[in-house]
Amino acid sequence: MSLVNWLAFIAIIQVVHFLGTWKFYVAAGKKTWQAAVPVYNAVVLMQILKRPWWWTLLLFIPIVNLIMLPVLWVELLNRFGKTSIKDTLLVIASGGLYLFYVNYTQQLTYLQDEDLKKSNALVEWFGSLAYAIVAATIIHTYVMQPFVIPTSSLEKTLLVGDFLFVSKFHFGARTPMTPIAMPMMHDVFMGTRAKSYIPKPQLPSLRIPGFEDIEHNDIVVFNWPIDNFVDIGPPPSGEMYKPIDKKSNYVKRCVGLPGDSLEVRDGYVYINGTKNDLPDRARLQFAYTI
Repeated sequence: MSLVNWLAFIAIIQVVHFLGTWKFYVAAGKKTWQAAVPVYNAVVLMQILKRPWWWTLLLFIPIVNLIMLPVLWVELLNRFGKTSIKDTLLVIASGGLYLFYVNYTQQLTYLQDEDLKKSNALVEWFGSLAYAIVAATIIHTYVMQPFVIPTSSLEKTLLVGDFLFVSKFHFGARTPMTPIAMPMMHDVFMGTRAKSYIPKPQLPSLRIPGFEDIEHNDIVVFNWPIDNFVDIGPPPSGEMYKPIDKKSNYVKRCVGLPGDSLEVRDGYVYINGTKNDLPDRARLQFAYTI
């Protein structure tokens, strides 16, 4: 999507938010215009919900925002006494559109903390699960991610089936490019070939600054650039398009860096004219028994 398309999309979201919630703002003692100002309306909403202001930042983190929105819808209804299971199910199932119905047809009374009704079990369960998923998604996306070694290319160092945690913040975490996706899933739902994401829209590729640079012989995880398959195997209908951040994860040893010259002499790799010295846990293999 181009910048113009993104701005148009954001404008539509803001208009929908204003039309569906402005009476909630007024009933909570706020001004009508406060529901219409982008970003600021989210800060004011956190004040209404008695939540910390920094929750607003979570609304701008891809994938995390998809979890936070239903949480805020449910909490907004609860703050106005709508705590029934029916209200909870309707607002989630309707994608928030149930707020329009409440906004224009119901008498809205803002409840202070001491007047809040006890939430139903479904609301409490949903809230607890959502907060846990948000925390896990942030860690999974920006801090570290678990991996299982799928192939034997690093067999003298890492074995097939080895479980490891890969740091994302050392070299700088990449922000998601596919904003509409299931949290903590890569390209397919577990045990199936069904996509766990919607390929469009796409965000630009951005990377948070890290505090280390990749060096020779570091083991790194990356997205296989030419991957158009599911689970490294062809799908039933042939090739399929996959966004960059949804391509298969590969783990390899970094031999050459940008600007290096690389050549192979008698089976040994030379970088910038110098023979590459592998660490103790790495051994070259020249012969294979088939």
